[in-house]
Amino acid sequence: MRLHATNHFRRHALKLAALALVAGLALPAAAADLLTTAKARGTLRIAMEGTYPPFNFKDPKTGELAGYDVDVARLVAAKLGLKPEFVSTEWAAILAGLGAGKYDAIVSQVGITPKRLEAFDFSEPYTYSSPQLIVRKDERAIYATLAALKGKKLGVGQGSVFEQQAKAVPGIEVRSYPAAPENLQDLAVGRIDAALNDSLMVAYLLSNSKLPIKAGARVGNVERMGIPFQKGNPQFKAAVNKALADAAADGSLKKISVKWFGTDVSRPAP
Repeated sequence: MRLHATNHFRRHALKLAALALVAGLALPAAAADLLTTAKARGTLRIAMEGTYPPFNFKDPKTGELAGYDVDVARLVAAKLGLKPEFVSTEWAAILAGLGAGKYDAIVSQVGITPKRLEAFDFSEPYTYSSPQLIVRKDERAIYATLAALKGKKLGVGQGSVFEQQAKAVPGIEVRSYPAAPENLQDLAVGRIDAALNDSLMVAYLLSNSKLPIKAGARVGNVERMGIPFQKGNPQFKAAVNKALADAAADGSLKKISVKWFGTDVSRPAP
């Protein structure tokens, strides 16, 4: 009887051990930090819109991506010891693609907002700018605020911070566009009354576009742009922030900024 009980307990113990082993194998292993994954791959997969001058666009002469974001992305990747691998995607789907793991990070003037911080981690800001209206050259009305556009048609980027700001003001007919060129073309021909975009983009556009448009009022607070990536990657976050801090300290980030804007937009205006 004693022997029978002993064998029973042994069998029971072995069964429990087997179950524990199976359970252990079924548990997913902790995901490696993005920095480790990227280092093993040797590349940093970076998404950007590719149609948003002077931040990121295709150079008509070479067909290659160029712009402020492109130079910043190359700089950060180099400081991480990685080769940048660029992915161009429509702005409206860019954050969804990041969430699905199609790329490691986005360097495409992504505003740091409370809602986005719920879904992603961000680097420290690398651009400071403000929203600005664009109107036709022959426009006589003065729109000093977004509220002044009540009853008017306002063009914005689909899924952008500017779209959110415009929709928060009652009475504006907000029209969303996948990219800036379509937005501004509709403005030029009178399909919309004004467009809302980044003040830095407006300054570049006015000096390079042949469209009959001009700068309007700056409307809203200063926006901070950072590099978003999936949550749960503390080593990657620390490395990217260090890369940006080092680039600010050695002057290379300012050099890129001055190249594209004539001033340092990587710091808040004094």
